[in-house]
Amino acid sequence: MQLIANIGRNFIDFSTKSLIFYLNFLVNTTHQSCVYLKMNRIEKLQEYLKAQPEDPFLQHALALEYSKAGDSELAVAIFIRLLQQHPQYVGSYYHLAALLVQQKKIGEAIEWYEKGMAAAKQAGDTHALNELRAAYDDVIDV
Repeated sequence: MQLIANIGRNFIDFSTKSLIFYLNFLVNTTHQSCVYLKMNRIEKLQEYLKAQPEDPFLQHALALEYSKAGDSELAVAIFIRLLQQHPQYVGSYYHLAALLVQQKKIGEAIEWYEKGMAAAKQAGDTHALNELRAAYDDVIDV
């Protein structure tokens, strides 16, 4: 017996065994989601980083989570370490410099904005370059 399940715009053909597997997956995923809600994002990211400690996306996400949680000192430290290891990870410069501005460390923020603009130019990322330049200009004008 074949069953058709509509997922978004795609139609996927399920055999009875596949459907049972899929339903079990949904039940387990729902259960895992409940468990995940108990484990906060920082803990989850730390868990992922144990397996992939050099992953710049995970490091960036962890720094953002610490920033949201109000631990800007730790967020700054993670961003700095990330950019020392992966200077081409352009998106982190903006967030790092913005945190430094919030901490009233304007000189350091300006340095990181400048490093970020150089990295964005080198990467050919005009969008990031424009965002960094606008934030830099705002800080310089103050």
